[in-house]
Parts: sequence; structure tokens; C-alpha cells
Amino acid sequence: MAKSVLGIIGGSGIYDLPGLEKVVEKRVESPWGETSGPLLMGEIAGLPIVFLSRHDKGHRLSPTDINYRANIDAMKRVGVTDLVSLSACGSFKEELPPGTFVLVDQFVDRTFARATSFFGTGCVAHVSMAHPVSPRLRIHLAEAAMAEDITVVRDGTYVCIEGPQFSSYAESITYKQAGYSVIGMTNLPEAKLAREAEICYATVAMVTDFDCWHPDHDAVTVQDIVTVLTGNAEKAKRLVARLARDFPREHEACPNGSDRALDNALITAPEARDPALLKKLDAVAGRVLNG
Repeated sequence: MAKSVLGIIGGSGIYDLPGLEKVVEKRVESPWGETSGPLLMGEIAGLPIVFLSRHDKGHRLSPTDINYRANIDAMKRVGVTDLVSLSACGSFKEELPPGTFVLVDQFVDRTFARATSFFGTGCVAHVSMAHPVSPRLRIHLAEAAMAEDITVVRDGTYVCIEGPQFSSYAESITYKQAGYSVIGMTNLPEAKLAREAEICYATVAMVTDFDCWHPDHDAVTVQDIVTVLTGNAEKAKRLVARLARDFPREHEACPNGSDRALDNALITAPEARDPALLKKLDAVAGRVLNG
């Protein structure tokens, strides 16, 4: 059984990870381009941790400009088995006010300018995304939150928009009527790519505001959001510390099969596969390509 290595991707307001010990800053070369920034590799309570700031320090990168493929590929290359995304989001439900943490279990994709697959011409693969979140990882997050007296909602659908603009009122009403819980701009590309890389993935959606459907939030500003971000970030760091302390040291097999997602996903015949693409897939798909 593989040793657990916990990856943490910090979103808006989370640009480092206090409590990380024995830290080594590492630039990981990826055939998919440059990562958002260096990986911070260390440990918490003896558990190997790899942290990446999604937008880089100073919030340099917009959601569209993030190189999601390089980020996930780099996580795979350093051995990450389980990946937690800490992400700011807006809410569509009165019962999910600012400050609430939602453990998302479903996603809807409304992006249009992202590279969301490692595969393509020369090596086609189709992975299952019916259940995009690792249930065991979500359980561990819920237990860590309870231990730290952090209120979380265990289920919810995250609609991922392109951004960087916030929703129009008509869009917001549409998403609310569809029954979605929260809205963000980053997590579905990560979830799709993590599944292809056979990394267990989960999202902690941290509500900063009601989306513009709400009469009191129809003109939300960055300044309004930053105020809530600060409080959310402190809770998130406590959550990660507790998660690491209690996390299984041996990687648990995912009930959804996310850590074996490529077993039956490749459809391109071996003789038709592009050697150049296969070389780029060495970390993501090496287990099945070389097996």
C-alpha cells in the first residue's frame, strides 16, 4: 500500500500554510508548462504535505490564466495521493451564509477557455466523472472540521464559471433555480485533471458572499470579499492542521476508483498513440502506459 502524501491547493486568501515544518521550496518542471508557483514540501504531524498557492503569492494569476495541467502534473510527480482544494466561493442559498464551509460533492462546468484534459489527439482517454469527489477524503475533512468546531455542510453542487467577472443577475438566478449551492472559478478543471492523474480530490468551498441573486449582495466588491477571506483563511489553516494530524498514513483505496481511474479509460490503440504525447503523460498515466 502506498504512503499517503497530502496535497493542498490554496485559493484566494491562502498563499502559504503556517504550521508546515521541514519546508523545502521546490520548482517542479512539468512538460505542461509552468506551475502557479513553487511547491512547498514539508510535513505536519509527520505527514508529508505539498502546498501550492493556486494564484501565486500576491494573487498574480486570474482563474483563466492558471496552468491547471502543470499544477496537477507537478503534484503527481512529487507523489501526492490525496488533494484538497481550499477555495473561495459565492453562495446561492440563504442557509449557506458568508463564513460557511461546504464539502462539495458535485460540479457543473460553465468554463470555456480552459485546458481540462491531459489527453487528446494521439492518446484519447475517457475517465468517469459521475462522482468527482473522493468520499473518503470528504469524510476525513468533515471529521477534522468537527474536531476543530468548524461548521461545515457536507454536500453541495459547485458551478464553475469562466470569470474573472462575477455573474450577471440573470446567470445568478438561473444557477440558483437549478439548485446549485456555490459558485467559483477554479475547481472543476482541477477535479477533472486530478481524476485523470488518479489523485483523490476534494473541495472545501469557503463562502465569502451571496452571489448577486441576493438583494444585499448585488454589487459585491473585492473589498467586501477580502474581509471574509481573512476569517475563512484562519479556519482553513486549522482545518488542514487537524486533517494532517488524523490522516491515515497509508493511502486508502478510493471507493469511487479515482486512484485507478485510467484502468479502462484509454481508447486509442497502442500503435496509433503519439510518442510525443506519451512522453508528456509519463507522470499522469505512466502506471497504465508502462504496465
